[in-house]
Amino acid sequence: MIIHFTTVHPRDDSRIRSKEVSSLARQFGDVSLYVQDGLGDEIDVADGYRIVDTGPRLRRIARMTLGGWRMFRAVARARPKVAHFHDPELLPWAILLRLYGIKVVYDVHEDVPRQVRFNPTLPVIARRFLPPFVSLAEWIGARLINGLIVPTTTIMNRFPPSKTALVRNYPMLEELHTPNATPMRERPLEIAYVGYISEGRNISGMMKAAARLPYPEARLRLVGEFAIAEMEQSARAMPEWQSVRFDGWASRQEVADVLGNVRGGLVVIKPIAYEMLTLPIKLFEYMAAGLPVIATDCPLWRSIVESAGCGLLVDPLDVDAMAAAMTWIIEHPEDAQAMGERGRFAVEAEYNWDRESATLIGFYRRQLGVGGIS
Repeated sequence: MIIHFTTVHPRDDSRIRSKEVSSLARQFGDVSLYVQDGLGDEIDVADGYRIVDTGPRLRRIARMTLGGWRMFRAVARARPKVAHFHDPELLPWAILLRLYGIKVVYDVHEDVPRQVRFNPTLPVIARRFLPPFVSLAEWIGARLINGLIVPTTTIMNRFPPSKTALVRNYPMLEELHTPNATPMRERPLEIAYVGYISEGRNISGMMKAAARLPYPEARLRLVGEFAIAEMEQSARAMPEWQSVRFDGWASRQEVADVLGNVRGGLVVIKPIAYEMLTLPIKLFEYMAAGLPVIATDCPLWRSIVESAGCGLLVDPLDVDAMAAAMTWIIEHPEDAQAMGERGRFAVEAEYNWDRESATLIGFYRRQLGVGGIS
């Protein structure tokens, strides 16, 4: 039996549920996802895994203490062969699971020390002094558990190579692909941003760029939820909101439908050092959908976009540059469609979950001694 568990992520987190849990359930059979959201238990009939709700969602301090205890107790009672956790705050509880003879895997979604250092919601003194302690805690924890899953080579370099697997968060090939999508020339004059909406993701800059497009009907197609309600209120109060078509939260199928009916995809986050070292999943999702991309110009992202020939690179702090890139995509539909096709080809050849799931399954077999149905 394998249990994935999280107190932070939602049950429909794409990397956890749709990719890792589904892939492992299809391969090994007895897999469950333990969450903490108060929405009740659930069975995924298609892939045959269970979702177990261990209680209501709690605020940060209560979540790290009471929530962690609830999750530890639920997983320990189930006595799985492997317990695979996704939140750094669960590391102490996960180490305790080793006392029950359970093999433990830490899924390191982010470079946590660097994330803390650049987190604008934390006090300056915390950003300065916490990262070394977080790094030390992960260093010690890595030596007390059985394995680690990491999404980038930068993060991988922080952990013991003998027990660490690189499993990148690439898109699933068919999830966002619409083979019979509307030809680029016939689509509305809309450029999409899909995902978490915040100032760090450059919402104001994208809105201002959309407002400067030389076509009255052109729009920024905005799909996702705002980080905080006040930010949505501020965005709606801006005159540039007139250039936005806002969908709000959308299911993955609804996202696929949107991406099959816009001219391009934006991933123009502000140049925070932490973010520039991560693989931009939204970039790969736009590529998987066959869209040309407009992306922040930084070394890692430039290497992806230029090697695939799939889009344009901009300074995310230069509104005119973003507007010019959006205008070019709109005014050159054949070139834009060719960029999108090259991006889709790159995803099919390299940047896809099928390849990464094979690495994950192989890691479970070799490192953890897990057998399967097939």
